[in-house]
Amino acid sequence: MAEPGYRAVSRRDSRSLVGYKHACHVMVYAPDPGKLFGKIPLRYALLMQMRFDGKIGFPGGFVDLRDGTLEDGLNRELSEELGCDPKTLCIAEIDYASSHATEALPQKVVAHFYTKKVSLEELHKVELRAVQAKDHGREVMGIIRVPLYTLRDGFGGLPAFLTNTFIGNAKEQLVSALRTLRLLNEAELQAAVSASRVG
Repeated sequence: MAEPGYRAVSRRDSRSLVGYKHACHVMVYAPDPGKLFGKIPLRYALLMQMRFDGKIGFPGGFVDLRDGTLEDGLNRELSEELGCDPKTLCIAEIDYASSHATEALPQKVVAHFYTKKVSLEELHKVELRAVQAKDHGREVMGIIRVPLYTLRDGFGGLPAFLTNTFIGNAKEQLVSALRTLRLLNEAELQAAVSASRVG
């Protein structure tokens, strides 16, 4: 699913696009057996962040292909934004999910997206390190977990979260990843997306 103004491109073809900047972002998630209020399954802990501009996005940023691979650039960004070293969190080509190009922004951009499954303990370490990161309080205002449930009112939880303002195609990346990785079943996901449009 591509946001209007974004077109899917292959990882290989994206490198031959002329005049485009490359941005890499990752969705870090972990199975979470916990329950909200002791009864609502949390299912997964899934990280996003509040950016300096008040928009929500995934950790990562612009990378320079002259300095190495997409993953090299993404790992450098994660070091700055999350305070992670490769022993804590390392993104590899196997974690690659998709690429989308756009000319709708002030500059031409290819957005590369990755997903990384970790243990809940590892994810918690990422959260703890994030407040010590170089960019904390500057480019990144804080790490947040995405609520992957819908409350009885039909709006609280994921539907309400989806009404936030997201950077670029981060909202579409989130919904697509939830579908592709089957972190929610299709009926629940569709209901949450529909409720977010009404709310």
